[in-house]
Amino acid sequence: MDVGWEESGWERLAAGVGRRRLPGWDATVGLVVGDDAALLFDAGSTLGEGARIRAQVQGLLGGRRVTHIALSHPHFDHVLGAAAFAGAQVFGAVGLDEVLVRERDALRADAVREGVAPDEAGEAVDVLVHPHHLVCGEWTLDLGGRQVLLANVGPGHTGHDLALLVPGAAGDGPPEVVFCGDLVEESGEPQAGPDAIPSCWPAALDRLLELGGRDALYVPGHGAVVDAAFVRAQRDELARRFAVS
Repeated sequence: MDVGWEESGWERLAAGVGRRRLPGWDATVGLVVGDDAALLFDAGSTLGEGARIRAQVQGLLGGRRVTHIALSHPHFDHVLGAAAFAGAQVFGAVGLDEVLVRERDALRADAVREGVAPDEAGEAVDVLVHPHHLVCGEWTLDLGGRQVLLANVGPGHTGHDLALLVPGAAGDGPPEVVFCGDLVEESGEPQAGPDAIPSCWPAALDRLLELGGRDALYVPGHGAVVDAAFVRAQRDELARRFAVS
C-alpha cells in the first residue's frame, strides 16, 4: 500500500496517505491509497494541473489510476482539474452539483481574476465535472483494506464543505488524518468570501475536531499540516471575528 511519496514531491502523512501542495495558490490535494482503489481529495485549478496530478499519481502507484475524487468545496482552485480523471467517481457535499451549474460563469471569472489564463479557465469550466454522489451526513468508502469517511461538516467556508477522515491504526499506530479543505488555512488568514457562512464556521471546525480528535493530523486547504490546537485556536479566532458564541 505504501509508495515513494517524497521522491515524487508528495508529503507522506501515514502509510498509503499523502498530499501535495500545488504551485500558485498553495492549494492541497490529498491521496489515500487502498488495495483496490485510490481516492484523491480535490483536483487542482485547471485541466493541465489535473493532468499533471494524474500523471504523478500513476507514477506513484505503478500505473494505477485515481478511482474516486472528493471535492472539498466549489472554488476553482479545488475543482477545475477534476475532468482530467476520466472514469473516477466524484463525491461532494449535498448541493454542490447545483452550485457548479449555477455558478459556472463565476467560477470562470474567479479563476481568471486570480491569474488563470482565460482559455484555460474556459476549457475547464466547459467540461466541469459534477458530483456523481452527494454526501448529506457521512459516507464510508471501502478502498480495499482500508475505509475512509467523507463528512459533510459545513456550512462554513462555503455552503458545501466536505471533509475526509482517514482513520489511524489502533494502539500506538499512526494518528487519524483529517483533510479539511479551506475550513482550515495555515498559510494565511481563513478567507471568507461572498459564499461563506461565518455564523456556522466555528461549528464546522468543532465537527472537524470531533472527527479527528486531539491527536489527529489536520490538513488545511492551504499551508502546512497542523494539530488540533491550531484548529481550535482558528475556531476561536473565527468566532471572535464574526461575533459567534
